Amino acid sequence: QVQLVESGGGSVQAGGSLRLSCVYTRSTSYMAWFRQVPGKEREGIAIINTGDGDTYYVDSVKGRFTISLDNAKNTLYLQMNSLKPEDTAMYYCAAREGWPITWTSRYYYKDWGQGTQVTVSS
Repeated sequence: QVQLVESGGGSVQAGGSLRLSCVYTRSTSYMAWFRQVPGKEREGIAIINTGDGDTYYVDSVKGRFTISLDNAKNTLYLQMNSLKPEDTAMYYCAAREGWPITWTSRYYYKDWGQGTQVTVSS
């Protein structure tokens, strides 16, 4: 099992930036960021192949968010720029071995952090 701890959330005005961090106890082949708003399904927004560095994003964050990792620090990052009110959510990191059938679906991940809240005001 992988232990994951997120940090870096907070409140920011629209157009601002935040960088989320997720410290992990061991690397897995894929690590991802998800977000969830009350009453809605948790959705994957970015994933990285920790071996070759390939990244994938959902359209709603493409060009604004960047997923990266620092293996020396056992830390996964999510740089979020040009934030919008609709980015307001609880953000979670997740880890798994092997490419999931549907990478944006929470059901393919079993290791999760506790989440960090991001609030973007207009």
